[in-house]
Amino acid sequence: MKVEIYSDVACPWCYIGKKRFEKALAAFPQRDAVEITYRAFQLNPDLSADPSEARPQADYLRDRFGPGYKAMLDRVVEVAAGEGIAFNADAALVASTFAAHRLVWFAEQEGGSSLKARMVDALFKAQFTDGGNVADPAALLALATGVGLDAERTRAFLASDAGASEVREELEEGHALGITGVPTFVFEGKWGVSGAQEAETFLRILEQVEGEMGATVPETAAPACEDDACAL
Repeated sequence: MKVEIYSDVACPWCYIGKKRFEKALAAFPQRDAVEITYRAFQLNPDLSADPSEARPQADYLRDRFGPGYKAMLDRVVEVAAGEGIAFNADAALVASTFAAHRLVWFAEQEGGSSLKARMVDALFKAQFTDGGNVADPAALLALATGVGLDAERTRAFLASDAGASEVREELEEGHALGITGVPTFVFEGKWGVSGAQEAETFLRILEQVEGEMGATVPETAAPACEDDACAL
């Protein structure tokens, strides 16, 4: 079974959704036959690539959502804690994620899907727990070497534009599929499920797809960064 996960490093619900899906997968008897591919998506494609222009997440959310942002943020922190994720809301930054998506692409070229998954995890942790700047090449290099990528090869990659066209192609594919919010999970290229569903829901979906019962797979709308997803 092929599962494509569209997500953005800047989306807290993508991190939560990843953890929940992994929990469901661990309980799925046919888990060894599931092929997971992470796909790029950008919630803020117009952000500057200059790492010096990163800004505190709290300021960004206040400007975008108004006074209600604090309650929304508190809920994300609470839900994340329930999944074993420590969200440091005060330290998180909003920055362009394009370079981070390129690094995820590079990790797959260097070490396959398992290294790619570790790179995704490291980026999420940097973004939401450690207050890292995912647009900063130096920060990205440290994360890359932390998951086992070669320092010199990664430094050269980050200084190049390799992978940029591939990432842009993935971004375009997501928009062509009509994806406007993440996380979005696409099963077998046919059935899309949006949002950080509970692990039990993901397990039912895996079982339904495995049994070729795709017509019953639920689709969940992805409202703006509330409940279980982040949208454009």
